Amino acid sequence: MDKRKCLLLGDYTHPRFHPLQGVDQQISEILNDLLTVQCSENKKLMRIEHLASYDLCIAYNELWNETVSPQQTAGLLSYVSGGGGLIVLHTGASLTKRNELAQLIGGRFNGHTAYEPLNFKVLEHDITEGVEDFQLDEEPYHFEFDPFTERTILLQYESEGQWIPAAWCHSYGLGRVVFLMPGHHEPSFRHPALRKLILQAATWAARIPVTN
Repeated sequence: MDKRKCLLLGDYTHPRFHPLQGVDQQISEILNDLLTVQCSENKKLMRIEHLASYDLCIAYNELWNETVSPQQTAGLLSYVSGGGGLIVLHTGASLTKRNELAQLIGGRFNGHTAYEPLNFKVLEHDITEGVEDFQLDEEPYHFEFDPFTERTILLQYESEGQWIPAAWCHSYGLGRVVFLMPGHHEPSFRHPALRKLILQAATWAARIPVTN
């Protein structure tokens, strides 16, 4: 049987902070038993005619200074609402500059403080099963949350005595969306907790049956 297909989008040529090099290999290894991962920096692949053949899309896009076109925006919305799975990883939060995609993802990125060791608290869900609380050096992202999305928080990090959402999931139309904040650079993806979260997020978002 052919393996399911995943599209990983990022930036190889002009990344400002988060190159896809190295991250592509880590994610391909993590998902190897589940999905064949195709990696690309071509934003045009977000159009629905390209996305339709994939079971899962992982957005690691570095688009802080660029705009996603209306066709690419519509493609991603159509893909997920029609039943596709989407994982937005770390810098993929740059997609939330577009209002429609902020609503799809469930929150709008509004800055981060300095890279530092963070304590992550894990909340109960199929995606987090078997993952214990962990520590990882990361950029603490902050979000403005969309009141219309019924999201389930998966991870929180501690900052100045508060617990701030660092990962969540929700359904969107017939599809499923997961946001994971950890993933600043290639070493982040070597952490066993993040590897397990990505594997289980892919299983959940792409609706892959779990075999024991």
